[in-house]
Amino acid sequence: MTAPRPTTPRKVLGRLSLPERTYVADALRTETVGGVLLLAAAVTALLWANIPALHDSYESVSHFHIGPAALGLDLSVAHWAADGLLAIFFFVAGIELKRELVAGDLRDPKAAALPVVAALCGMAVPALVYTLTAVGGGGSLDGWAVPTATDIAFALAVLAVIGTSLPSALRAFLLTLAVVDDLFAILIIAVFFTADLNFAALGGSVAGLLLFWVLLRAGVRGWYVYVPLALVIWALMYNSGIHATVAGVAMGLMLRCHRREGEDRSPGERIEHLVRPLSAGLAVPLFALFSAGVVVSGGALAEVFSTPETLGVVLGLVVGKAVGIFGGTWLAARFTRASLSDDLAWADVFAVASLAGIGFTVSLLIGELAFEGDQAMTNEVKAAVLLGSLIAATLATVLLKMRNAKYRRLWADEERDEDADGVPDVYEEDDPAYHLRLATLYERKAAEHRRIAREKAAARHGLAEVPGGAGEDHHRPA
Repeated sequence: MTAPRPTTPRKVLGRLSLPERTYVADALRTETVGGVLLLAAAVTALLWANIPALHDSYESVSHFHIGPAALGLDLSVAHWAADGLLAIFFFVAGIELKRELVAGDLRDPKAAALPVVAALCGMAVPALVYTLTAVGGGGSLDGWAVPTATDIAFALAVLAVIGTSLPSALRAFLLTLAVVDDLFAILIIAVFFTADLNFAALGGSVAGLLLFWVLLRAGVRGWYVYVPLALVIWALMYNSGIHATVAGVAMGLMLRCHRREGEDRSPGERIEHLVRPLSAGLAVPLFALFSAGVVVSGGALAEVFSTPETLGVVLGLVVGKAVGIFGGTWLAARFTRASLSDDLAWADVFAVASLAGIGFTVSLLIGELAFEGDQAMTNEVKAAVLLGSLIAATLATVLLKMRNAKYRRLWADEERDEDADGVPDVYEEDDPAYHLRLATLYERKAAEHRRIAREKAAARHGLAEVPGGAGEDHHRPA
C-alpha cells in the first residue's frame, strides 16, 4: 500500500501570484493617489466649514439645488455627491468584487474564507461595540452600521504618508477586505435604509439592468450606448426609494472579468482601468468635500466622548474594527488549519486590522442615512467618524512604524531582480533558465573583477619598480 502523499500546510497571507501582484500594484497605485486627494478634500472641507468668513459660502454651495424636478432629481450639490458620484465609486467596487470572484483570490473557496470571514467579523464586532455603547448610555441604535465600513483610499493614503514598505500580501489583504466590506456595506444600505418603495421606478430600473446585461452578453460596444443607459438606470433606482449607489454595484457585477483566449485584459478590467481614476480622483474627493465639512470645536470634540451615539462610532472604528478583523483572521486560520506566512507575525495582522478602522467615505454616507432629518446628530456622527478614523490611523501608524525595518527587508526581497528581466527573482527560483542567466551574469562579473585585479596588480608592481622608491619626489625642496 502506498503511503499517503504529504500535504504542505496552507499559508495565510503568503506571497501573491505574479499576475495578482501586478494587478494589486496597479490598483493600489491609483487608490493611493486618490487617497491623497481624499485627504486634501477632507482638510479643505474642514477649513471651509470652520473659518467664519467662509462658513456661509460652504453652506450655500452644499445646499444649492440643481437638476430636473420633473424627474425627481432636483437635488442639492451635497446630495448629488452622495447619491450620484458615489455610484461611480460603487461601480468600481462591483467590478473589483466580480474580478476577485472569477479571477482573483476569492475564486478559491479556501483562499476566500480568510478575507470574507475577516471582513464579516470586522463589520459585526464594530456594530456590536456601537450597540453596547449606545444601549449602556441610553442612546439611539440607528447608527449601528456607521462604524462597519473601511475606506481603502484613506487607508492607503495613510500608508503613502507614513512611507511604510508594507509587503504586497498585506496590501492585497487590505484591498480584498475593503472590496468585501464594500459589498456588505451596500447590502446594509439597500436593506436597512430603504423606506417607501416606488415599485414602478424599481421595475424600470430592473428592466434597465436586464437590458444592460443583454447588451453586454451580445457583445455590443460603445460608451454612447452604456453611459446613457447607466444614467437612466441610476435615476430610476434613485426614484425607487433604494439608494442609487446600488445601481452602480449591480452594473459593475455584470461586467465580464475573466479573460478569453487572445485577450490581454477582460472587458471588466479595461473599464475598471478607465473608470477607477475618475472614482478615486474626482468622485470620492468631491463627496468628501461636501460631507466632511462639519463645524469642529473643543466643546464638540468633548461631546463626541460623552454622547453614546458618537462614542459608539469612535469605539466601533478604533476597537471594533481591529478586534473584529484580527479575531476573524485568527479564527479563519485556526479552523482551516492554515499557518501564518513565515515572513509575518500576528502583530502585522493586528496593525493592518487597526488601519481598517479608517472608515471615512461609506461611514459618512451611512451616518447621513442613519440620522436623516436630525442635522445636529448627523454632524456629531460625522465628527465622530473623522475623529475615530484619525485615532485609528495614528494607532496603525505607530504599530506599522515599529515593524518598518522588517517590512523594508521584505519589500527589498520582493523587488529584487538581479537578472534584469522585469520579473522579481522570488518568482523565478524554480526556473532553470533563471539560474543559468544568473550564472552567466556572475561569470561576466567575475571576469570583469579579474581584469580589474590584474590591472591594479600591474600598476602596483610598476610603482614598486620606480627608481628611488615609490612616490619619492627628488625635486622636493630641502
